[in-house]
Amino acid sequence: MDFLRLVLVFLHILGAAAIVGGWLAAFKTPTVTQWQWIGALTQLITGILLVGLASMGDGDGPNNTKVAVKLIIALVVAVAAFIGRRKAKNNEVVPKGLAHAVGGMALINIGVAVFWV
Repeated sequence: MDFLRLVLVFLHILGAAAIVGGWLAAFKTPTVTQWQWIGALTQLITGILLVGLASMGDGDGPNNTKVAVKLIIALVVAVAAFIGRRKAKNNEVVPKGLAHAVGGMALINIGVAVFWV
């Protein structure tokens, strides 16, 4: 189980890197890239699986309040990435606020993960 958890954490971090890295790379001309969309899905799926694994283990399990906050933020990121990616694919203008919401909210979610003990 520990190896599975480590693989999921690895993929979770890669998802965050795809979102934030894509955001920073396109910061001056904001858009939502395919990798940001893939990263958002990866974050959402691996996060849910990690919570499931933590709930099955011994001990108190995960902090459900923290998990709920992170899930809500991850859903906002995924929905914004979906809308932004769809607009970019259709050669429509991606609103700056939407593009920055994808990266900024992902960065906030990383902060919640790190600083909420």
